[in-house]
Formats: sequence, structure tokens, C-alpha cells
Amino acid sequence: TGVQTCALPILYVLEETKLNGESYLLASDTKDGDGECYLLRDTSKPEDAEAAYEFVDDDGELEYMSKVFAELMSDLGVDIE
Repeated sequence: TGVQTCALPILYVLEETKLNGESYLLASDTKDGDGECYLLRDTSKPEDAEAAYEFVDDDGELEYMSKVFAELMSDLGVDIE
């Protein structure tokens, strides 16, 4: 059996925040202009040398964090839909 690989998209970090001890990133697939946004959660432990992020896929967490990032980005004059 062969190992399956997939290409990960290049993401640009727009904003980061920490909530209830969890670190989150708001990232986009475009550097400038309109693009798809993604929410990622840091899954690494404090003793880990590097951060490890996973896409947020829980609907409740996704909705709540989308509101948090929308508020943060509105302070910068950026609208998130």
C-alpha cells in the first residue's frame, strides 16, 4: 500500500486570539482581497517546540469564534461574512 498525500492550501494569518486558554488563528487563502477564511485551533502542548494547528470543525465553536474574529477584524475596518 502506498502513502496518500494531499496538498495543503497556503494560508495567510489575518488575526490571532486566545480564549479560555485556547489559541486560535483566523487565516485566509488569499493575501489581499476577498478569499475563503478558515479558523484554526492550536492543539500543541506548552512543552512542544512548535505549534500544531487543526481546522475548527465543531459547529458551535466555529460559530462562536467567527463572531469573536468578526469583532476583532471590525476594529481594523475589515468585514467578515
